[in-house]
This record gives sequence, C-alpha cells and structure tokens, in this order.
Amino acid sequence: MFALSRYNSSAFPHLPRSSTVTVAEVGMRENVDGPSQPGNNTSLQPTTAGIFVVTLSMTLGIISNIVALCILVSAYMRQRRRKKATFLLFATSLVVTDFVGHLVPGALVLRLYLNGGVRPKDFNSSDSLCQFLGGSMVFFGLCPLFLGCAMAAERCLGITKPLLHSTLITKSRGKTCLSIIWMAALCVALLPCFKLGSYAYQNPGTWCFINVLNRTEKTDVAFMMLFSGLGLASLGVALVCNTISGLTLMLARVRGRRPFSHCSNKSHDIEMVAQLVGIMITSCICWCPLLIFGLRSALHSYSGSIGDNLSSYQTLMTTGVRLATWNQILDPWVYILLRRAVLHKIYLIVKCQARLKSSKLGRWEPTAFASSVNKAVDQGSAGMRCLSQQSKLDSQICGGTFTPVKI
Repeated sequence: MFALSRYNSSAFPHLPRSSTVTVAEVGMRENVDGPSQPGNNTSLQPTTAGIFVVTLSMTLGIISNIVALCILVSAYMRQRRRKKATFLLFATSLVVTDFVGHLVPGALVLRLYLNGGVRPKDFNSSDSLCQFLGGSMVFFGLCPLFLGCAMAAERCLGITKPLLHSTLITKSRGKTCLSIIWMAALCVALLPCFKLGSYAYQNPGTWCFINVLNRTEKTDVAFMMLFSGLGLASLGVALVCNTISGLTLMLARVRGRRPFSHCSNKSHDIEMVAQLVGIMITSCICWCPLLIFGLRSALHSYSGSIGDNLSSYQTLMTTGVRLATWNQILDPWVYILLRRAVLHKIYLIVKCQARLKSSKLGRWEPTAFASSVNKAVDQGSAGMRCLSQQSKLDSQICGGTFTPVKI
C-alpha cells in the first residue's frame, strides 16, 4: 500500500500552523530547516531521514513484488495441472494487487509527504486526492484479505474433497471468482460516493482513510464496521480452512496412507498449504491492529468518549496503518521463501542437524561409553591371544616339531 513516516510537525497535531512556535517545540522539531513564523501557514519540510525511510520502503516493496511475480508467472506457465493452475492464478493476482496497491497509493503519500502534508485544521476537508487515496486504501486493503480467504477455501476443498474439487473448480470459474472479489472490494471502497461514510485526512496529514476521529457520524461508524467486519471475517475463514487442510495432511501422514494418486501431488499440497499459512500469519499480524484500532476509534469518537486521549488514538491509527503497509512487502516473500525447493532444502538441513546432534549425544551416553570400553578390552585380549599363538608357532618351527600338512 504505502509507507508512512512521521515528520516533525506531527508531534503537535492540535497546534495550528499559524501559531507562534515556542522554544520547547523548536527543540523537539529536529532537522527542520527553520521554525515557523507567526502567520505562516506553510507546512514544515520533511526530514531527510523520513524521506529515506519512505523511499526505501517503497523500493523494497516494489522489488519484492516483482521477484515474486516472476516466480509465480514462471510456475504458472510450466504448470499444466488444473488444481495447481487455479491456485497459481489466485496467487499471481494477489501479488499483482499488492504491487499496484503499493505503487499507486505510495506515490500519492510520497507526494503529500514531500509537500509537508495537510494542516491539522484541514483534516476534515476531503478533496479529490483524499477521496482517491482513501478509496485506494480500502480497495487494496480488502482485496488481499478476500484473495487469501478464497485461496484457503480452494485448497481446503482440494485436500478434503479432491474429486469434488476436480469437477467444481475450473480456470473459468476461478477467473469469475477473481472478478467478483475485485468488484466486491471496489463496491465497498465507493460507498462514500453514495454518502455512506466518508474519507478524511489522518494524522500526521499524509494519508487518508475512513473518518474515525474527526466529527464521526453514524454512516462513518457503519462504514468502519463493514470494513473491519469483512476483513476479520476473511481472516477467520482463512484460519479455519488452513487448519482443516493442515490437519488432513497430518492425519494422512500419521495413518500411513496416501490420499492422493501420486507423491508429487502431496508435495504440491504441502507447498501450497505452507504458503497459505504464511500469508494468513502475515495478514493477521499486519491487518488486525488497523481493523481493531479503527473500529474502536470510530465507536469511541461517535460516543464522545475520547476526551483528552485523541493523540493516543491518532498514534494507534498511525501504528496500525504502518503495520498494514508491511503486509504488501512481506506477502511476496512468502512465495519466494516457501517454495517446494526451498522447503526441501530446509528439511534436509534440519534433518542433518538433528542426526548430528543425536550422534554427538550418543557419544557421551554411559551405555555407549561402557560398550566402547568393553569393545576395546576385547580387541586387546584378542590381539594378545594372536601374539601368543604366533610365538608358540614360531617356537615349534624352530624346534623341528612342526609337521606341515600335506595337500
């Protein structure tokens, strides 16, 4: 989506830009070109470190998504199996969505950041840029969650009911499902156009989202409840489906029977389930804070119970959106690192380390030490017997008593 970095003026979100800057404020606003003058409504210049963090985050996200996209497209072109192709179609669509969602809103946020952001007194104003940026936030936030849920459900059906999956899931139906997911997310994002909710600038004035802190109305609360409910429901369904898929594979291995026709099918399913679990964990860590903090902020703002804790709620929202931006950076690495070849190498390394550890422990076991001592004693006594027999034989030969056997 985008990366946010707090600039120096965000330390005082309630202070108008036109007010006189005190000495304490100047001391806290480091790396700023100069203090604001009375009557100056221009925004403060962002710090060099902040620009570097934003640029680095965007670059890392773009590179990660491009690498993952190349891997998935290559696998999709090589893979001719129907169930694997459907999964790769959803996975490729997820990476493409993350890439566009990281590039487009990120460019807008970077533009706002370079311009110093929006003044706190203008947070309630919602211009066309804020409408587009807020809609992008909602759209590119729901799409990955919906796609992760659909992928988990598809794999759960393929593992538990392979025959039904082979007849029900086709490439055309997969593309139709993909279109429905994108249209559903777009419809939710466009609700403010029909006066069902609104978008507003959020602290520190460099991003837009659902209005949850500035004069929140009933429609804003309903809009935030819809967004959070859909996101949390998608994560919950994905959790249930991935749990069922993982338990099915584990039970099949414990019972010693193969639920699939070929062993390669089983390895493909393990690879896909591992990737889905990685996506689910990443999405839960990155998105749950924003979904929960946003809903909580909207409810408390509408009820008027925020009081003097507005800065705390603003900090929670900023932290939540920062975590959400990392979802689009970490998602591609799930496909890069949790491939079958990489998983096989990790398995071999862990197996070798386990064997090495067990062999080292076996050397110091008391029974192993006693057996090694007994073995050494037996070898020593056997050697002494051989030497005594050899010396006796030599004495017989020298004394002439040795009679060779005729052949």
